[in-house]
Amino acid sequence: MGRLRRSALAGTIIFGGLHAASSLWWGLGGRALLGTVGEGAVELREQAPWWVFAGLLIIGLLKLAAVAVPILHLRGALPRPRLWRVLCWCGAVGLIVYGGVHTVLALTALAGAFGPVHDPEGLMGHAFLWDPLFTLWGVCLAVALRRAPLIGPSGR
Repeated sequence: MGRLRRSALAGTIIFGGLHAASSLWWGLGGRALLGTVGEGAVELREQAPWWVFAGLLIIGLLKLAAVAVPILHLRGALPRPRLWRVLCWCGAVGLIVYGGVHTVLALTALAGAFGPVHDPEGLMGHAFLWDPLFTLWGVCLAVALRRAPLIGPSGR
């Protein structure tokens, strides 16, 4: 495995893992950085803690799966490698587009383009932390996929 691909996989694990860990942390009751997601998240947490608990645990586990599946695919550990490759590429493109668009929107809102800023902590969290992490996760995944052979090492 090449150095660039290993670095890209490490980035995928780090950036995706940070997203997954934060969702699991908030689901289990943690409050650190919750305000950077937005006032709505804080209010929802107070109004419906059990629903938030369940939802964030599911989201956190899905994010962990989104980190693990490409690694398993790139190691040739999953059946039907072409299907997994397409799904992983869809995930990479989706992360890049979602993160990139939302980063730009949050930066634009912080600049006042949409009127007064009502939730600066949430917008700053999206502009400088959460959405750029989605983008970086997607870029690292795309690099890892691009540098990988079309068929896994098991020859499938």
